[in-house]
Amino acid sequence: MKGRIWGAGLASAWVLWAGFTAYKTCAVARELVDPPFYHPKPLQVVDQTYAELAKGEGGDPGGVWTAREADGLQVWTLRRAKPSKGIVLLLHGFGDDRWGTSPALKWFPDQDAAIFTYRRRDDAMRGSGVVPPVTFGARESGEVVRVVHQLEAQGWRRNQILLMGRSLGASVGLLALIQLESEGQGRQGPLAGIIWEGAPASSRGFGEALVRGPKNRLWHPLVAPLAGWLGSGLAAKRGGYGPLETDVVACMGKQTLHTPALCFLATEDRLASPQAQRRMANHFATIRLLEIPTWHLNSSSLLGPSYAIAIRNFTEDVLQPK
Repeated sequence: MKGRIWGAGLASAWVLWAGFTAYKTCAVARELVDPPFYHPKPLQVVDQTYAELAKGEGGDPGGVWTAREADGLQVWTLRRAKPSKGIVLLLHGFGDDRWGTSPALKWFPDQDAAIFTYRRRDDAMRGSGVVPPVTFGARESGEVVRVVHQLEAQGWRRNQILLMGRSLGASVGLLALIQLESEGQGRQGPLAGIIWEGAPASSRGFGEALVRGPKNRLWHPLVAPLAGWLGSGLAAKRGGYGPLETDVVACMGKQTLHTPALCFLATEDRLASPQAQRRMANHFATIRLLEIPTWHLNSSSLLGPSYAIAIRNFTEDVLQPK
């Protein structure tokens, strides 16, 4: 009798575990494909924000916006009144777009800037077509490569082009840089620099981190790794890519990256592993690593003016005449 009760208890526990894991798996897959918190602002709000940025304030001189359609992408470029030594391509994070990332212009008051939304998701979500899935860098990084090629076609040299990304934008930038430095077996040369903060190591790692959340729970070891693995696999199937295409360290392989880098490493981050950031940093021939005791996206708030100073010093150094 006791054996039957014990067996029934184990069976019930297994069913509960399987059901809960399946629920978390589906939740991870949904969030990786289509961030539930992403709601593009009305176009008039975007236009108003860009008009305000063009006027400039608080030490930012502003500039003139132009929009360019090429190769299926829409890229917005801000030209400063004074000739710029370089141009920064601002890469937005998970569940964001060209509107949400535009305030980062304040960190580059002396440089031209370019912004676009991956896969034109913001346009599609405003009703102009089918909304493409987020592919966690697998396809978005290729778009960054194409934008860099567009900038080159407009006359910018590679050693005048900077990338900056935070959160998923950091992963996208790193994956794009791997491709750019691999072109023509390195004959094209490195970019001027890359600035990143809080790059998720992979869709699988990010999926597991989503399950774990901000606090440790007793059930995490039993559910999080499997739900992260299954959920990221399901998201990849829906998005039409391979999960390994999102793994930054795996894509780096044994490659040494010669583009100078500045990394804001959030040492308390649970979504972008500090250990993974260090492994990524080890692939750079030249890198400045600033460790901040916080989560990513909070580094600028914690450092205050020092955040902008670090970016400006790095930018001035890498954009010296070459």
